[in-house]
Parts: sequence; structure tokens; C-alpha cells
Amino acid sequence: MEKEHVLIIEDDADIREGVRILLESESYMVEEVENGRKGLEALNEQTDLVILDVMMPGMSGLRTCEEIRRVSNVPVLFLTAKAQESDKLIGLMAGGDDYLTKPFSYAELLGRVKALLRRYRTYMGKNTESGRKEENYLSIGGIRIHESFNEVYVDDVEKEMSDIEYHILLLMMQYPKKIFSAQNLYESVWNEPYFYSCNSTIMVHIRKLRVKIEKDPKNPRYIKTVWGKGYKFDSLQK
Repeated sequence: MEKEHVLIIEDDADIREGVRILLESESYMVEEVENGRKGLEALNEQTDLVILDVMMPGMSGLRTCEEIRRVSNVPVLFLTAKAQESDKLIGLMAGGDDYLTKPFSYAELLGRVKALLRRYRTYMGKNTESGRKEENYLSIGGIRIHESFNEVYVDDVEKEMSDIEYHILLLMMQYPKKIFSAQNLYESVWNEPYFYSCNSTIMVHIRKLRVKIEKDPKNPRYIKTVWGKGYKFDSLQK
């Protein structure tokens, strides 16, 4: 089996070394750089996951993530010293898929790394062309999504999706009549136990998704909020 490639972008040499040793002990291929600009230079088609520090001199982690999203849908795991919920949400809005607050345990880091890589590899999030057949697309209304690859079209225009955004949309389109509670959505997509604090994380990703697929995100046609219950994909598109 081909080894998975992880890129660490972190200005703290001790943290970089600790994370690298941990991941290499789990047989991952690891590359480490100390700032955002070098991280963008190191990013390539072989990269399966980026572990990105938020607070770095020069180009911040948030800016680096925004630049990554211009060219890749690779999962991004933020490392942040800020524990405020608003700071975490800003990271998600910048294009991150998940975050860990420093100090963190290596067990928790490894668990999140494996979860992100599992989703990315299972659904082959890389822009691989081989094996893409028309019957593997799911189409509802003006949205067409590939059921194995991170590939989404809205009115025949391709939309760049993060790993989490893609999986939320795919899940909701596969079950268009189902109302997904926050707990159901989180545990299905993140593959982790749900806590009430996860609600804000879900809301941010839903908001980002609406910006990409809706003509008017404030009055969504597709992803509807069912107040007091959750979210639903409206399959009755004309």
C-alpha cells in the first residue's frame, strides 16, 4: 500500500519534530517546513494532508490555508494556541477541515489525522481522472456530484470543495428526504463523538457550502434549515 504524505507547516521546531516522529512511527511520509511560503512551495499532488499552524510570522496559517484552497482540496488540520470558539471558526471559514488547540495530546492528533486521511482516501479526494464514469454522478436540480471523487458541479460550473464540504453535500444528496440533526451530521461526516460545542463547527461548514452552491446563500434553495431539527437537502428542484 502506498504511504500517505503529510505536510507539516509549523514555525516551532520542537512541535514539528514531535509531530514528525509520531507520524513516521505510524509509517506516514512526512515533510516539514517552518513557514507558510515554504509550505505552499512544498505542497504537491502527492500531499494527502496538511497540518498547519495558525500563528506564524510572515504569512499566517489562515492566509496559507486560503492560498492552499486556490489549488487543492487536500484536508487541512489547524493547530492553534487560541482556544476561543470565534478563533476556531475563523480557521474553518478560511478553508480548514478540523483544528486542535495547543497543547494537544499525540493520541488526539493521531486520531484526527487518521480520520481526515481515511475520508480523503476512501472517497479519493485527489483530482484523479481514472475511473470517472457518468453513472457515478448523483444529480439533483442543478447540482451534480461524483459519488467517489471530490468533484461538484453547480449549473455545469465546477466548484472547489474542501474535504468536509464535499462529504456533507454528498451525504445530504444521497438522502434528500432526511432531516439531519447536528449530532447525526457531525457523527456521520467527522466520524467522531458529538458534543454540543460541535454545533458552531457544523454551522460554519454549512454556511461555506451555501456560499458555493446557492445563488442567494441567505435564501437557500438546496440546503434548508429545519428549525429545531437540523438540515435537509431540498430535492424538489424545478
